[in-house]
Amino acid sequence: MTVLVASDLDRTLIYSTAALGLTMPDPVAPRLLCVEVHESKPLSYMTETAAGLLAELTADPSVVFVPTTTRTRKQYQRIRFPGRPAPYAICANGGQLLVDGVPDRDWRRLVAARLAEECAPLEEVHQHLLAVADLAWLRKARLAEDLFAYLVVERDLVPDEWLKSLTAWAEARGWTVSLQGRKIYAVPRPLTKSAAMREVARRTGATTTLAAGDSLLDADLLLAADAGWRPGHGELADAAWTAPSVTALATAGVLAGEEIVRAFAQEAARLGRLDA
Repeated sequence: MTVLVASDLDRTLIYSTAALGLTMPDPVAPRLLCVEVHESKPLSYMTETAAGLLAELTADPSVVFVPTTTRTRKQYQRIRFPGRPAPYAICANGGQLLVDGVPDRDWRRLVAARLAEECAPLEEVHQHLLAVADLAWLRKARLAEDLFAYLVVERDLVPDEWLKSLTAWAEARGWTVSLQGRKIYAVPRPLTKSAAMREVARRTGATTTLAAGDSLLDADLLLAADAGWRPGHGELADAAWTAPSVTALATAGVLAGEEIVRAFAQEAARLGRLDA
């Protein structure tokens, strides 16, 4: 039996300083391991316990660990996970499938053809974002892998009505809007993590898929998996979103990441016992 474990990264498996959620007294706070450095500064962390559990999980030859993220390939490759290197990674919300760190050209062509057929072009959406964003709270506007667009904003200053209006405008053109931390993403609806996960499952012969994620862009991934987990924070938690195959954790912050890795390991072990 091969078990595929597809996990979202930011605010699911790894956490920035702002997202750690260390609400306990300092003397009992968990020890942290830095797993990402950017511009010579530490950026993202896991608990040491989560890192150890992940190393054990990836050492199991029956488990295929697949980092699954909206990050670009360049952003993803800054991360150094403990344990065996992941043979597959899903970047750009499913737009890039990396095989041993190299983009799969056939997958990218399939994605490009589907986007051209089913939704408005990226340039139209990008120009609309620039036209309607307010300089009072906009900090950066970016394109990612020529697939989707996002804004870096002062979150507390972004009006709720503006976000609702943008969401309605995007949905009418086949796009999805997601607010994650200080970033507002506009992503083509056909660009999904679940499609890329299914492709990796096909290639590896995985008989069971496990997944985790915290945002609206992870909902399709969780629904496509045989079992899924979401932390007690993020867009999905804020909306009280769940599904029959999804476990809604109460834990928030970096300790939720630890709980998710432990759940992956326990479920993979249970499936292994059943297979034996």
